[in-house]
Amino acid sequence: MTIATNRQDQTRFIERSGLIAEREGLPRIAGRIFGLLLLTPTELSLDEIATRLSVSRASVSTDSRRLIDAGIIERVGRPGDRKDYYQIAPKHYLRSLEQRFSNLQEFLGLLEEARHFEHTDPVVDERLSECSRAFNDILGQLRNTLACWRQQAATTRAPADPAAKAPTT
Repeated sequence: MTIATNRQDQTRFIERSGLIAEREGLPRIAGRIFGLLLLTPTELSLDEIATRLSVSRASVSTDSRRLIDAGIIERVGRPGDRKDYYQIAPKHYLRSLEQRFSNLQEFLGLLEEARHFEHTDPVVDERLSECSRAFNDILGQLRNTLACWRQQAATTRAPADPAAKAPTT
């Protein structure tokens, strides 16, 4: 594979990340930032992200804050440099899935609340019951998956930071 082809593949990946994020209710730029940082081995400054994505620094700043709040990326510094840099947060997928789990639990609670309404229509009762059963099943599977991933996260160390100093004895 040539370097040009690899860049084209990366550009497609970044653009598709933006489209997926957009379907999830996030701004496309947020998804593109996520895609770029996934493919970048080191942290990037706001200016570097804006340049690589051909977007305004203001957009990158706004959507970076959104991704930080979601636990997907993190802001880091470099010794002797006043700029902020951004990188993918460790175990970002776990935090993202935990947030989705929480949202599903909240929706299940809402369904359960609605099931206690006094309905006159059995179609609505059955719809709520079926939906509630489905979400209970999904949450059960997700609960098991999260427990497994949390255990793995607790026992696995993050890759060594090449910029970190070796401990002194």
